[in-house]
Amino acid sequence: MQIEYGEALWIDEGKIVPLAELAERSGLTESQLRELVDYGALAPVDPDAAQWTFQTQYIVAARIAYRLHHDFELPPEGLAVVMGLVERVQALEAELRDLRARLPRWR
Repeated sequence: MQIEYGEALWIDEGKIVPLAELAERSGLTESQLRELVDYGALAPVDPDAAQWTFQTQYIVAARIAYRLHHDFELPPEGLAVVMGLVERVQALEAELRDLRARLPRWR
């Protein structure tokens, strides 16, 4: 039996990370991240800034993109489509959890 260890990361949603750090934490290259920005899958805090920065939530999105690219060899435009769908599923799951939390509990 092989045990695989992962990395835990505490994400402070009020923080931002530069492009280089996003690349380091996600496994994608800066060039790949720029392509994902071009396709609308990632959004820098200020697209017109000389040095792009991102909200820390994009670390998770970029890691998902890395896994999709690595496992399925998706091109950047395919990654952008799939990442949009993943984001939509996550939003729907959050909404479902919220609605379930509002339901009265039957005993």
